[in-house]
Amino acid sequence: MDKPTSPFDPSGFRRALGMFATGVTIVTARAGDGAPVGMTANSFNSVSLDPPMVLWSLAKSARSLPVFHAAEHWNVHILANEQNDLANRFARAGEDKFAGLALEPALADAPLLAGCAARFQCRTVFRYEGGDHIIFVGEVIGFDQSEAAPLLYVSGEYALATRLSRPVATDAGATNGGAAPFTEELLGYLLGRAHYQFMWSFQRTLDELGISHGEFFVLSLLAVRSGLDVAEIAAHTAYTGIAADAELLAGMCARGLLAVSNDAVARYALSDSGLAASRQVLAAAHAVEAALVEQLGRREAAGLRNLLKHLIRASDPGLPVLWGAGL
Repeated sequence: MDKPTSPFDPSGFRRALGMFATGVTIVTARAGDGAPVGMTANSFNSVSLDPPMVLWSLAKSARSLPVFHAAEHWNVHILANEQNDLANRFARAGEDKFAGLALEPALADAPLLAGCAARFQCRTVFRYEGGDHIIFVGEVIGFDQSEAAPLLYVSGEYALATRLSRPVATDAGATNGGAAPFTEELLGYLLGRAHYQFMWSFQRTLDELGISHGEFFVLSLLAVRSGLDVAEIAAHTAYTGIAADAELLAGMCARGLLAVSNDAVARYALSDSGLAASRQVLAAAHAVEAALVEQLGRREAAGLRNLLKHLIRASDPGLPVLWGAGL
């Protein structure tokens, strides 16, 4: 561990505190004139179960302090993983933070936001001075939660929570020396095995339709972006290691899966049969995905998608962009 820093180093103290992962909340109240007020905070914590009480703190320098200090009720919203844009909006000053947001009926007058991982509607019971902050303690008069994965904040960045996994070795009695060059912790092994196990789960559908893996990639590509030529298709599918060349495309045309234009440069699109086949295969893939998400849980599935996007960015050899802004 690094040598302890001076307790009087504000920047170092802030960085050290940032190592403690917290949830991200938005706290809302109403001003005396009825205007909604809200701010992003990660100082939220539980206090008591009986009676149910929570707390959060607000800097004495905050412009919204007079509103929250006077408010008898406030709501704490634990944000879901897809609500980072909302967190950013409520962290900024000088804009109408509630513009375009649909509010839901609340037990008191404090605004109640939708789509959160959990929400706590509170009545103020104590206000304490804590250094350069005011600590608000509230009695929870109502709460609810969803299945959405919560948004986290750690080391100055948003993050997602996920459970630690058990080993995945197929042989319960197998041992794996830590110094071995090929181990269960090898990222390539984990990614490859996960990929092939996922593909295997709907391989029957591919077999029934007589569609190879290369044809599946082409069908999936053209379902997203139609009218590509041979070079563009090959560029988009280069990461698969499968040659999506003119021969493969000609075979798919002969089988009625693709239609080709008569332009100077031949461009390919799904035929009606190809569209039907792609929808059948993708329906099977979505069914497999839904079953896996059910087993993993929405929180782990959200974390997995996030990590895979990071990995794709880090390992991208320069493939063409498929979904515009995309990942």
